[in-house]
Amino acid sequence: MIRTYTSVSRYIQGPGALDRLGTESLTWGKTPLVITDDILRDLLGDRVRASFDSARVPLNLFTFPGEVTRPTIDRLADDARKLDADVIIGMGGGKALDTAKGVALALGCAMISVPTIAATDAPASFAIAVYDDHHFLSEILKLPRNPDLVLVDTKIICDAPARFLIAGIGDAISKKFEAEACLKAGAEMLMGGPSTHTGQALATACYQLIRDHAVPALAAARRGEPDDHLEALLEATVLLSTLGFENGGLSVSHAIAKGIPLVERAARSLHGEHVAYGLLVQLVLEEREPEFIDELRRFYRQVGLPLQLAAMGMQSVRDDEIRTIADNAMTSPSLKRFHRVLTVEELVAAIRRVEAMATSDD
Repeated sequence: MIRTYTSVSRYIQGPGALDRLGTESLTWGKTPLVITDDILRDLLGDRVRASFDSARVPLNLFTFPGEVTRPTIDRLADDARKLDADVIIGMGGGKALDTAKGVALALGCAMISVPTIAATDAPASFAIAVYDDHHFLSEILKLPRNPDLVLVDTKIICDAPARFLIAGIGDAISKKFEAEACLKAGAEMLMGGPSTHTGQALATACYQLIRDHAVPALAAARRGEPDDHLEALLEATVLLSTLGFENGGLSVSHAIAKGIPLVERAARSLHGEHVAYGLLVQLVLEEREPEFIDELRRFYRQVGLPLQLAAMGMQSVRDDEIRTIADNAMTSPSLKRFHRVLTVEELVAAIRRVEAMATSDD
């Protein structure tokens, strides 16, 4: 049976890493193009320019309007061709990085990821989430390989709002359990074939780093002082989380995460918050020991992850909202990576069970 393992080519992490961008870009091309948004251009543009000047590399910098759409990617790709750009650099959150990935895909050239928040594992992934003009996900494109370089400046991420880092923990903490579910189900990975032993090991390592370092890492981030705990946490949430899901697979946690943002009252919540809640639903469906779930929920309280839908805007959650989450989760391919076929009624019952656990805490 054929198995495939996928990974970034190079990963660089640490305070001040952004200042190496110009020099590092020369490994992948002679005419780099940086794609970011207007806010980050104003905040970090001078540092990026200094980095390129130091490396004697011309700086080409484009901004995008904030959403990853086909027209935006096509327009930027046309502009990049006029420059003969041969390496595309995305700098920002997931949408800036996915826009840059889309341009690199269109040009067939190298891609460098420079995340400025750690809210998801998008920086190291080959996946590209594309939206329509109404901000709904319309398609998932794929690079032929993962980004050639992921460059993580931990001081920049440390200075971002803590909520993004907490969301990154939520997106990453599920990967061990989703990989285990995929293995039990004999599911096929995004790149084809079953999961690798390496993917399972990386997903487990991701979880362990989060449990060991998340609490002190968040304290360091709130002080604005990167330390070894924060470095370990970011390695888990940015790098290992991606390697774990691309080589271990996604399951119920991410299926539930697909349904939550389709409830209007949850529109301002974050993907990582959805996934963290989805993990609790998955553990209920797996009939995990109550003691284990309670211990994990105590960790959720420590770091600020959601224990109930009210934390994502759905106070006094309604039956129709639970049904919307479950119905939309049923359409996710991730739901099929479970050891048995699940019904919408089982999802509804599991969500209600998670809500009941939170209510009993009060």
